[in-house]
Amino acid sequence: MKEILRQLILDAASTAFENKEFISDDVPAFTIEEPKADAHGDLSTNFAMVSAKALKMPPRKIAETLLRLIGDNHPLIEKTEIAGPGFINFFIRPSAWHPVLMEIHEKEAGYGCSTIGHGQKVQVEFVSANPTGPLHVGHGRGAIVGDSAAALLSACGYEVYREYYINDAGRQIQTLGLSVLLRCRELAGQAVEFPEECYQGDYIKDIADELRREKEGWILTLPEAEAVAFCSRFAADRMIIRIRDVLDSLGITFDNWYSEQAMIDSGKVESAIEKFKSQNVIYEKDGALWFNTTDFGDEKDRVVVRNNGQATYFASDIAYHQDKLDRGFDRIVDVWGADHHGYIPRIRAAIEASGKDKKQFTVILTQLVNLLRQGVPVSMGKRSGQFITLKEVIDEVGRDAVRFIFLTRNYDSPLDFDLEVAKQKTNENPVFYVQYVHARISSILKKAKEESIQTVMGVNDPALADILELIREPEEIQIIKHLARYPEIIRQAAELMEPHRVAFYLMELAGNFHAYYNKHRVLTEDAALTAGRIYLIFAVQKVIRNGLTLLGVSAPDSM
Repeated sequence: MKEILRQLILDAASTAFENKEFISDDVPAFTIEEPKADAHGDLSTNFAMVSAKALKMPPRKIAETLLRLIGDNHPLIEKTEIAGPGFINFFIRPSAWHPVLMEIHEKEAGYGCSTIGHGQKVQVEFVSANPTGPLHVGHGRGAIVGDSAAALLSACGYEVYREYYINDAGRQIQTLGLSVLLRCRELAGQAVEFPEECYQGDYIKDIADELRREKEGWILTLPEAEAVAFCSRFAADRMIIRIRDVLDSLGITFDNWYSEQAMIDSGKVESAIEKFKSQNVIYEKDGALWFNTTDFGDEKDRVVVRNNGQATYFASDIAYHQDKLDRGFDRIVDVWGADHHGYIPRIRAAIEASGKDKKQFTVILTQLVNLLRQGVPVSMGKRSGQFITLKEVIDEVGRDAVRFIFLTRNYDSPLDFDLEVAKQKTNENPVFYVQYVHARISSILKKAKEESIQTVMGVNDPALADILELIREPEEIQIIKHLARYPEIIRQAAELMEPHRVAFYLMELAGNFHAYYNKHRVLTEDAALTAGRIYLIFAVQKVIRNGLTLLGVSAPDSM
């Protein structure tokens, strides 16, 4: 509808230029928006005000000229008005919204999809939690945001590649190995002093017991350095299996699990360092190697190899992001926790130093999740010893509640997640509020079928035009207007990588449907009206299902 109006305005402006009523047909960009108040029409444009300077005319005079040229008898427009300093408000005929329903039924699951991505290759790397402990709810938020953003990009014509970067090298992995080895010794009856810096929690004991049973004490016969190295690999592998299982339970899978250790072993880190040394981007000072990130906007230069010869995590990240671009991705998207904010400039510097456009690199920073139970903070988990794990939350409230509620706020804002609210089957629970619409419509459609009520579903059905003329109640038009907005919401959510926009949209659509259903019967004594209303609510159901699917949430037929 916005595009149709935009073209009408541009055509009228062109005619005004040809008639010499406007001095130019080169007008600035203008907007067409939905007014906040229904009294101001269905759509409104600021064309007259933004073009006043270029046309050297008062905005109201411009508006009057446009409306005269558009005319009073356009099949789309019921009436128009000029408001304030020169806003043009358009009131759309109810019948002009009906083709939206036809488009939904024709496109089915494709409604809302687009090709704006033009096949660009986008890599989305998310979660990437160190395999040193269970996933917590913060990891879960990053996982759900990353997976949903990837789904939105796919729906908009991008070629999307999901990747998990396994931080399976470095000091934290050695600490993991030592933690497991010490627990193995404890299980064998040895007296052990367990250092504070080692990983706590029952999951370490579980891995140690698994290792001890598999190797029957063999691990305790090895020299400590060799035993720690073996335990590190064993424990990291077992933690990755656990992480995969938790993410699988959320419906999240990856195209690739990329190992940091394998990258180091392949020589890619060393190669990246040598490349930048040859370009004088990496230099030596005080026995260490430094990356000259200040030349690319960072606040200070960063160490890539310490004076003891040990590479930093930044060295691996330089090589990893270089490898991403070498694989031919047009854009790379990293989903990180908010505590990594300061890391963005140095990675952007490494990308720019490699001769790539820093705009190819985007970071989504997810804020904390505050876990509550009836409004009271919850912090202690049964298995981690320190926090509630993501698995515990999924087991308690279910995948759908976790996925949807995690998207009910923008990822750049902290999120309060109340476990008790997430389990409720009431309108207080946002996922139930939306899913119930889908289930209720399924129930209505089932009843209509059982009662052999005649419906019209085919867009070429000759009866369709007549029954749609009966769909004119204000609440019905409000629903159709909301359905018409869905493709734009999907495009915006994909372009901005903000999946919460879809969750917001679905909650608003659910609210519109509930208000309509509480006021109007769908199955009436009038066969034609009933057919029209079934056609309407079936379109609502399809859009609800499409939106929930993009968010990785089920659309149940009964609840």
